[in-house]
Amino acid sequence: MEVVIIGGSDAGIAAALRARELDPSAKVTVILKDAYPNFSICGIPYYLSGEVANWSNLAHRSREHLEGLGIELRTEARVTSIDTQGHRVQYQLRRGSHEDVHWDRLIIATGAAPVSPPILGLAAAQQNGRVYFVHTIDDARSIMDAIQRMAARRAIIIGAGYIGLELADGLITRGIAVHQLEALPHVLPTIDPEIARLLEPELVAKGVELATGTLATSIETTGTSVRVALSTSNTDRPGLAIGDIAIVVTGVRPETGLAVAAGATLGAAGAIWVDRRMQTGIEGVFAAGDCVITHHRLLGETYLPLGTTAHKQGRVAGAQAVGNSGEEFDGIVGTQVVKVFGQVIARTGLTEQEALAAGFKPASAITVADDHKRYYPGAETLTIKITGDRSTHRLLGVTMLGSITSAIHKRIDVAAVALSTEMTIERLMDLDLAYTPPLGTPWDALQIAASQWLGEIGASDRRPNGIGSLHDRA
Repeated sequence: MEVVIIGGSDAGIAAALRARELDPSAKVTVILKDAYPNFSICGIPYYLSGEVANWSNLAHRSREHLEGLGIELRTEARVTSIDTQGHRVQYQLRRGSHEDVHWDRLIIATGAAPVSPPILGLAAAQQNGRVYFVHTIDDARSIMDAIQRMAARRAIIIGAGYIGLELADGLITRGIAVHQLEALPHVLPTIDPEIARLLEPELVAKGVELATGTLATSIETTGTSVRVALSTSNTDRPGLAIGDIAIVVTGVRPETGLAVAAGATLGAAGAIWVDRRMQTGIEGVFAAGDCVITHHRLLGETYLPLGTTAHKQGRVAGAQAVGNSGEEFDGIVGTQVVKVFGQVIARTGLTEQEALAAGFKPASAITVADDHKRYYPGAETLTIKITGDRSTHRLLGVTMLGSITSAIHKRIDVAAVALSTEMTIERLMDLDLAYTPPLGTPWDALQIAASQWLGEIGASDRRPNGIGSLHDRA
């Protein structure tokens, strides 16, 4: 069995590892366009901050380790075409020569590419070495080189999503002033607005010059700076941002050109359509990762590129490629978390607006609760928004914000499990969760939020009617 995988990031390497695990006799070849198989792109902000000392530390596994597992790597190779009739992949090496390889099963894991926003002069500014996208290890190394070469003291970040905020944290940590621009009215556009806005004072307190509702309209470079012209309805804000470098992080789009040319069908957001076995509909061809649609437990078919999802999809694709037809992708609930300075914000499931658009009858309640018993030193408050279906009380989504010490990630994972098993909000309150005064409260903060939802939206006969009674039970 000859398995060829196009792409060597999360999905591609997960597929290769699973294929070799299930069928050690399979010949597994991974073709990737750069020289960095199995690197953590999610770790780039922490390399730029200096918290990760060397870019090479971002490797999940070394090349030698992967090859020792029997995986053949063809690096710095750009795939030019897929022949589905002859079962061959053609590619061009960086040195210019053309080669091809035969496949019995093919896995497309081409990932996603950064969205280039319509900013006048952006392409030219990139060529001048002061404006960067951040998506690959080469991007990270180029940015680090520019920071060191210019002794950069000021950076402009265009975009305030997850990666944009992590970059702001990282550059401030490094001692670089940050002017951050976001076209939408609040940071983290995929987070409930009421919770996302609560994070903004943390950014400002740490020194970020934050401008929401602000569009970058044009960009130009000089010998000593990059200048971004701004459009905003706020007359108190300057119409120009000036920095030593600018970094653009305005989202990604699926890389589908090769798959489309081979005959693949597209689905949500123009991503490659796959079924739960990661089959594309082309005989012997699978796809996984940021280039494909996502099966969401509450939404059905959507597009939500996440590293955790890519690993799982790749694993299924690898199993299917070597004939283990029993494995399927189980779907996601959209769980995400990000650290921004001393705060952590997380979400899982649907926001209220998403739930309404999906045909539910959503209702939400916002709760403030302690992360552990107030009498034990260091207690912090969490803000939790719970969204449930008004008719059935099914849990639909949770968003929360709190201190880095408050186990936000643990609590959002509990909510993710509840969503995955289609719990009602009453059932969430029944969960037997851990408690000790330094780490929690007898009713966990998430359960206190559930009680508040029931008290405000639809009280249960089986539970105290409202949050106050739970707070009093210590």
